[in-house]
Amino acid sequence: MATLLIDTHCHLDAPVFRADFDAVLDRARQATVGPIVIPAVEVQSFERTIECAHAFSQGYYALGIHPMYVPNAQTDDLHTLEEFLQRHIEDPRLVAVGEIGLDFFVPELRDEPLRTKQLHFYHEQLKLAQRYELPVLLHVRRSQDLILKYARRFPRVTGIAHAFNGSFQQAERFLDAGYKLGMGGAMTFTRARQIRRLASELPIESFVLETDAPDIPPAWLEAEGGQAPRNEPYHLAQIAQVFAELRSLSVAEVAHQTSKNAVEILPRLRMGG
Repeated sequence: MATLLIDTHCHLDAPVFRADFDAVLDRARQATVGPIVIPAVEVQSFERTIECAHAFSQGYYALGIHPMYVPNAQTDDLHTLEEFLQRHIEDPRLVAVGEIGLDFFVPELRDEPLRTKQLHFYHEQLKLAQRYELPVLLHVRRSQDLILKYARRFPRVTGIAHAFNGSFQQAERFLDAGYKLGMGGAMTFTRARQIRRLASELPIESFVLETDAPDIPPAWLEAEGGQAPRNEPYHLAQIAQVFAELRSLSVAEVAHQTSKNAVEILPRLRMGG
């Protein structure tokens, strides 16, 4: 039996999936995509995220406050996050704290006081990950060095650097700290030379696969009318094919190793389902 691919980062709770949620899952299954990890982005989405993960046999979830949602977040939201972690810590489908991190790509998020607020929320959520012995799903856009600086304060916490696009040296530092690197749609563009170099040259044990659906559409999804089409988890099969070609491996080998890597970094994927 072929090893199922694991989508380690997919926002299935997004409103764009509500109308055809079951069909999206059927297409994923037909493409040999098995476990799917659904990261929350704000406290208002926690219940929906949990509900979506429990709606199918291989659904998993993470709870956290995304840096792009920090501007509208309240300090009490961190207390709410901890309450949810306390309430659901025995749920084997809860696999991580996430999506958390820092985003310095969006100009207004780089300016004070939002930069300081982002750092505060990131630091406090790392504390929660350590307290509840959960890995993290990290948003690292234009923030790799600072993300790692804070993460090193919590050496017992590891996880996934989602949609990683840093330098070779930054990648090695994340790996040395015990993290895996998430590879998805961005890797499928031939112009993404740095990402493709990472994907082809670093040890295969370094990587997990992801779609970030409905975002980060792969190269074969052409924008129509100036708007990018919706990404879906079934595209993970073709993303795995690109990864396999970059490494001169078979898709079966890629599925086996990246799924093994995912279970290693998100141990609760062994449970539930």
